[in-house]
Amino acid sequence: MMRTRPLKVALLGCGVVGSEVARIMTTHADDLTARIGAPVELAGVAVRRPSKVREGIDPALVTTDATALLKRGDIDIAIEVIGGIEPARTLITTAFEHGISVVSANKALLAQDGAALHAAAEQHGLDLYYEAAVAGAIPLVRPMRESLAGDKINRVMGIVNGTTNFILDKMDSTGAGYQEALDEATALGYAEADPTADVEGYDAAAKAAILAGIAFHTRVRLDDVYREGMTEVSAADFASAKRMGCTIKLLAILERAADGESVTARVHPAMIPLTHPLASVREAYNAVFVEAEAAGRLMFYGPGAGGSPTASAVLGDLVAVCRNKLAEVTGPGESAYTQLPVSPMGDVVTRYHISLDVADKPGVLAQVATTFAEHGVSIDTVRQQGRPDGVGNEASLVVVTHRAPDAALSGTVEALRKLDTVRGVASIMRVEGE
Repeated sequence: MMRTRPLKVALLGCGVVGSEVARIMTTHADDLTARIGAPVELAGVAVRRPSKVREGIDPALVTTDATALLKRGDIDIAIEVIGGIEPARTLITTAFEHGISVVSANKALLAQDGAALHAAAEQHGLDLYYEAAVAGAIPLVRPMRESLAGDKINRVMGIVNGTTNFILDKMDSTGAGYQEALDEATALGYAEADPTADVEGYDAAAKAAILAGIAFHTRVRLDDVYREGMTEVSAADFASAKRMGCTIKLLAILERAADGESVTARVHPAMIPLTHPLASVREAYNAVFVEAEAAGRLMFYGPGAGGSPTASAVLGDLVAVCRNKLAEVTGPGESAYTQLPVSPMGDVVTRYHISLDVADKPGVLAQVATTFAEHGVSIDTVRQQGRPDGVGNEASLVVVTHRAPDAALSGTVEALRKLDTVRGVASIMRVEGE
């Protein structure tokens, strides 16, 4: 039966995503009512700049006092699209204290304080949904939280930042340098004026923390995620990758240890084979590859950012939370029963691609090989060639290793830097996805 009293929604934030959420709620009101079983009404919009013209939004709904909006007594669901830690954290907590379920797109807050927010939601018998916090429009959080709840996820590897994927794709397909590709991404609106959060991997690391917690049923904070940015990736790295039949992506990689007693979470650029499904992800798209014990390998692909895609995920959560409200139930909360420790990056077993500038004389290769052997790292392939810049007494030596603990590989690189015959370590990149 259709309920006539509308479910009232407070929208906290009305930027690119928030304004699109408001537009869809208005234009698709009849469809949302039919899908939910009750009307949904936008009851208030909290903003910082009330004088700004917001097309399609009744100015009478706009307020600068988000706290008062949440406390007024008739709000059923709050949609938080402010971003950042504060005031979002305080507002979400206030919503729970006043019986309001929350839909959030706030990856940074969830990665840092997800456990406390889940606890607050559970304490008050309310929902906390956040599909839009990871990978935009791609249905990922809910399938991992619900569809795969009966399975055991062992590995998650994905491209979860569209800006960096656009930059790396342009470097690969056009031969552009990093700065040139970044400038294009900025001009097209994919990169912010300050792209640090994207290109240094902070955005991807926050998403990795959220996904790791869901995948492994344990608490993983942002500080637990190993992070490297992609600002040092060069055209020469792409040339080397192509010779290996690979490309380069900024990857979030989450793994359960073979013995099941720990997990690892990391974000860094890596070479992956062109045969891997993630290698074909182009432009600003996202894709996440999930490996589960029973389901096998699954890939989730689609636009990972932008107003409309992110709003789609927010509205999907809104429908789910509204249905729960009508049924007087709550959806799945935090599942952290395993309490697995997060191992340091040094314990990760991986491969390295190392490019060295070395003296062009006999015995150098043997000296380099001995250094690898002393650190317990086996060499897979070696390629030596003269320097492309024409320096006559130096050569370029490219070494690809077999799998070894990252600590052993890092120790090998540090030892190589100290060799008299090694003029410099031109680049270091992990090789994944094989």
